[in-house]
Amino acid sequence: MSLTRRKIVLAGAGMSLAGASMAGIILSPSARAATADTPDVDPAELAKAGPEGDIVLGSDKAPVTIIEYASMTCPHCAHFSATTFPELKKRYIDTGKVRFIFREFPLDPLAAAGFMLARCAGKDKFMPIVETLFAKQAEWVVKEPVPPLKEIAKQFGFTEQSFKQCLTNQKVLDDIQAVRDRANQKLGVNSTPTFFINGKRLVGDVSIDEMAKVIDPYLKEG
Repeated sequence: MSLTRRKIVLAGAGMSLAGASMAGIILSPSARAATADTPDVDPAELAKAGPEGDIVLGSDKAPVTIIEYASMTCPHCAHFSATTFPELKKRYIDTGKVRFIFREFPLDPLAAAGFMLARCAGKDKFMPIVETLFAKQAEWVVKEPVPPLKEIAKQFGFTEQSFKQCLTNQKVLDDIQAVRDRANQKLGVNSTPTFFINGKRLVGDVSIDEMAKVIDPYLKEG
């Protein structure tokens, strides 16, 4: 999927999103791929950050690195954000056991727009915006998404002008597209959420117990 600024927004008085699929290409809640059944990935490719750098939580010295590829319009990503991520953060990230990296994998133009706003806000506001958009997904993943999306953006300091400027910034969009393309072409990511835990792939809306089964053996090794 190639994203263009024209697909993201039609600038003008009304400013409406164009061509945004509300469903995207997502897994069903039960569709999860076992790590043993998926091909290995190139560690060098997995380690590469996007043009604007990675969004990282946790200690650089953590023995486990988790990389999540997510889409803002993916309901399973939103569910993971609301249910599993808080416990993951409390149990592993905040305790220095896990270094967590969040990367963009928009499945449609509307998802890309959400990521654009997060990027435009700066790294310190990126995850708060992402978490808010996931929590309020039902409010803005709608037929007319711009008004509710704009209201959410205002909570993080966006003005009418900065909101429009962000969603018409081709470089921001291209950088997000680059992250998505590398994940798809080099790592075989084709659905969301997809996780890599020290390079091992885990796909779908996984529970904290399912993640712990992959994380804990690395901690015992240390």
